[in-house]
Amino acid sequence: MINGSKVIDHPIRWAMVGGGKGSQIGYIHRSAALRDNNFQLVAGAFDINPERGMAFAAELGVAPDRCYPDYKTMFAEEAKREDGIEAVSIATPNGMHYEVLKAALEAGLHAVCEKPLCFTSEQAEELVALAKKSNRVVGVTYGYSGHQMVQQARQMIKNGDLGDIRVINMSFAFGGYNDKIEETNPAAKWRFDPSKAGPSFALGDVGTHPLFIIEAMLPDMTIDSLMCTKDSFVEGRELEDNAFTIMKLKAGENIQEGAKVYCWSSSINCGARHYHKIRVVGSKASLEWDDERPNQMSYEIEGEPVRVLERGAGYLYPEARVEDRIGGGHAEGLFEAWANLYRRFAVAMDAVNNGKDAEAEYGDFWYPDVAAGAQGVKWIEKCVESANNGSSWVTY
Repeated sequence: MINGSKVIDHPIRWAMVGGGKGSQIGYIHRSAALRDNNFQLVAGAFDINPERGMAFAAELGVAPDRCYPDYKTMFAEEAKREDGIEAVSIATPNGMHYEVLKAALEAGLHAVCEKPLCFTSEQAEELVALAKKSNRVVGVTYGYSGHQMVQQARQMIKNGDLGDIRVINMSFAFGGYNDKIEETNPAAKWRFDPSKAGPSFALGDVGTHPLFIIEAMLPDMTIDSLMCTKDSFVEGRELEDNAFTIMKLKAGENIQEGAKVYCWSSSINCGARHYHKIRVVGSKASLEWDDERPNQMSYEIEGEPVRVLERGAGYLYPEARVEDRIGGGHAEGLFEAWANLYRRFAVAMDAVNNGKDAEAEYGDFWYPDVAAGAQGVKWIEKCVESANNGSSWVTY
């Protein structure tokens, strides 16, 4: 059980690029990183407007001389200090992720980056190689994967409780952009601008979340080919607000020949808050997880009553119970899930700093890393390629 005790010798000196005042995602980053005293926020380039950034830094308790007008200045000035930053989180619009992450790695910093890492597979491969060359940890904030029941599903599949996996049905289909919200909401406007958001909206903004969750549940999963259709139902949008993707998987451990994955990515599912669900169908049983009810997961064996597994319960696998924060029965949510990921990021960074292997020390240790981020970029690219070519099948 996580109780706030130290897992590393000293908090990692940490900064943020973006995530300024009014940024919902910036607040989630800070809450998660600071939850277990594994990170210490000492610097930042929080806002494209330096004055606003300086004012916000004061509210956060960051020293004025360590609040910077831009990330380049911050990386250069912090490198001169004996107590300079060791890691940075990147919470800017998509169009800046690649340049900031590349600069961070070149500056010898660990990084946590919002998805997508970049816009093209070539850029993603460059970042993967750079992270390996510089021996730095890159975490990607697929935040929902930090929920305890995702870890439980991973262990159930690994241990054969579901048999061979045949079908996965997943969705992230909310309704918040059912009308042209970008005309009145500046935070939404950039998401439909290809120069800032990249080649996709719905696929990249929400579709990659369930994609990584099933990668976490089935670490040996390999996509063979896929087919995608996408639409912009709201008039005037340059990027899609709805997409359907079918994926064929290669046979593998616990994955049956011919297994399929179906994914609905949408922002125009009118009336839906999130509709972020994962259903995994095996030859023995199925499981289903819903991120709006993250503390429960249904476990369904043919011919038997449906079982609802509860977070924190003693019958879960030990690998899942280890991330309890407040005991069974009490509801945990997104902040706890993100905190679990930031805890893993800290463990991975500390292990690298001390020449250790986190997986060797902690067993089935995983987190969404730079390779997972690159996989998301490739998936978006292949989906767009398929949709732009008459929804044809494309080799993955």
